[in-house]
Amino acid sequence: MGGNLCREEVKEEKGKSLGREDSLTSADRIRRFTARQSGYNVLSLARRGLKDIPGELWELLELEKLNLSLNSLKVLPPQLALLSNLVVLNLWGNQLSSLPAEIGELRKLRVLFVYRNRLTEVPEELGACTQLEVLSLANNQLSSLPSSLSNLTRLRKLNLSHNLIAHVPGCVYNMKTLVFLDLSSNRLENLAEKIQALVELKILIMEGNSLHSLPKALCFLTRLELLNLDFNNIKDVPQEMHQLSRLEKLACHPLDKGLHIIHNPLLKPLKEAMEGGLGALFSYLRVGRE
Repeated sequence: MGGNLCREEVKEEKGKSLGREDSLTSADRIRRFTARQSGYNVLSLARRGLKDIPGELWELLELEKLNLSLNSLKVLPPQLALLSNLVVLNLWGNQLSSLPAEIGELRKLRVLFVYRNRLTEVPEELGACTQLEVLSLANNQLSSLPSSLSNLTRLRKLNLSHNLIAHVPGCVYNMKTLVFLDLSSNRLENLAEKIQALVELKILIMEGNSLHSLPKALCFLTRLELLNLDFNNIKDVPQEMHQLSRLEKLACHPLDKGLHIIHNPLLKPLKEAMEGGLGALFSYLRVGRE
């Protein structure tokens, strides 16, 4: 009796494991997973062990938000272009090494998450998604971005952290509506004067690079509320840094607003000035250095 019970349990478990993909076999059955949330047609197929996307998915032309995160996808087929009503596309936590050129057909797309994949490049066609407001390409293997991304003039949040970027891609300096830019844990050694074009920036994260100096132009970003420069090779800062008046304190916790800079090989006069806090540092910079 006990043996029969165990065998039944094994059969049941096998059925469950197979069912994770086999249950998604028709457009109607997939449509049952859709929901109406905050006025959007939403479908989540996250954490379903998918190695391939069910072909029937491309029949759901009404979809506006699609979550395919935390699967084992290696390829996105060109049929992605059929989902032209997508506003949000979540692909994080897969095994994608590239994105199809057809992603440029998603002209309504406003949010795209592709972090924690294996991307080595981004297609030029992504620059056609001019409605994008949030783009995360973090935790990939990117060393550059195509110049076409200069067209993303509505982008407000860009995360490029944990990649292989040695120079800030030129297109980034044209994204003048950015309020959040994360370039942490890359291979940056310098920051171009063109950074001053990003006048809307409130959060700039550059910790964990190899920066050895900062341009004066950085000090024109007077809306900055969080500037994280920790764990670089910075020894000195521009005298004009005192203009960043919205930085309210020397911050330690990664999520705290303020100036994160103490984890650098700073010169002794700066270190001594900072013992009195950010106000003391800014006063030291304001009056000039002896």
